[in-house]
Amino acid sequence: MGTVVDAPAVVTEKEVVAENMLGDKKVTVVFVLGGPGSGKGTQCSNIVEHFGFTHLSAGDLLRAEIKSGSENGTMIENMIKEGKIVPSEVTIKLLQQAMIKNENDKFLIDGFPRNEENRAAFENVTKISPAFVLFFNCSEEEMERRLLGRNEGRVDDNIETIRKRFKVFVESSLPVIEYYDAKDKVKKVLLHSHND
Repeated sequence: MGTVVDAPAVVTEKEVVAENMLGDKKVTVVFVLGGPGSGKGTQCSNIVEHFGFTHLSAGDLLRAEIKSGSENGTMIENMIKEGKIVPSEVTIKLLQQAMIKNENDKFLIDGFPRNEENRAAFENVTKISPAFVLFFNCSEEEMERRLLGRNEGRVDDNIETIRKRFKVFVESSLPVIEYYDAKDKVKKVLLHSHND
């Protein structure tokens, strides 16, 4: 069972560091980070249902771009197959488009930023700083078990790519979590088993 550590029941105005703008649209953003298979998507569904956020999965947006058959989609597909991180400008553009199109002003951004460069680029381009970061903490063994067992037919759900993705998460994404933790913006969710 998962344990929420220091997680607020609602996002208050005080938690939004500054008025954030996306064009003329003011938004509240919460980054949702954790290794592959840590349960980010599942838990985001629960948060959407109870707190009225819109869930934007960076991975889902990237996969939709792949399906579109665009030049960016081909590049994204090759990078995902290799377990690499897609360039910031590509993902940020997809996130911006999704936020502008959506009527909501509260967004859970799942699986982004993946590294320090993503983080800095997102804040510089959008002028948005997250209200806070939800960090889903799960062991590598548990993540592997979950991913191999979910059988969604995704191109990146094989043991070799899963291990590459976990290594990339540790090397690239943990520094982002540490950056926001130093600003007291990280809410940790400890995950212990497949029932979380």
